[in-house]
Amino acid sequence: MTPTPLTVGFDLDMTLIDSRPGIKAVYEALVAETGAAIDTDLVVSRLGPPLEEELANWLPAAEVPAVADRYREIYPSYAITPTLALPGAREAVEAIRARGGRTLVVTAKYEPNAKLHLAHLGIEPDVIVGNLWAERKAVALKEHGATVYVGDHIGDVRGARAANAVSVAVTTGPCGAEELRDAGADVVLTSLTELPAWLDAYRP
Repeated sequence: MTPTPLTVGFDLDMTLIDSRPGIKAVYEALVAETGAAIDTDLVVSRLGPPLEEELANWLPAAEVPAVADRYREIYPSYAITPTLALPGAREAVEAIRARGGRTLVVTAKYEPNAKLHLAHLGIEPDVIVGNLWAERKAVALKEHGATVYVGDHIGDVRGARAANAVSVAVTTGPCGAEELRDAGADVVLTSLTELPAWLDAYRP
């Protein structure tokens, strides 16, 4: 029997990419347009949850949908160029491909903007799925047969566990190692630079 190819999912923000400078620039543009009192430094210190959840901290509920639409509209103009790949991101994706595996990115980010980031940075997963957060990420992970999901947030751990996938967490985002382990992460790495070695030792 031919073994099933390894399929690994990745989160995007603060797992594969450091989007803090770009996202801060988008929020500052929104502040200039709307006059909303948004602490942009605080916003980028806790990336992960959906945009609407963050905006709800700063705006009346009735204004959130329109401002979210505007955010996504102006996002490509402000956020793509300043965003960098995190250390080991490209190498991690290529390491899975070199082992005959497949990769997918599953993110809460608006999917067209996620694709712009990855194309700009030359990171080439086999599949990109946006607009999914926490347990809802399991929908895409199950659909594509992912047995490992790599993320930086406890929401990513929850998504992996909902998909019965191994949860590999990295501490490059807002959540520390202890918090990630307490949420149920199976493995905690300091960055994606450690993923290829972990893959060498991994036995499904």
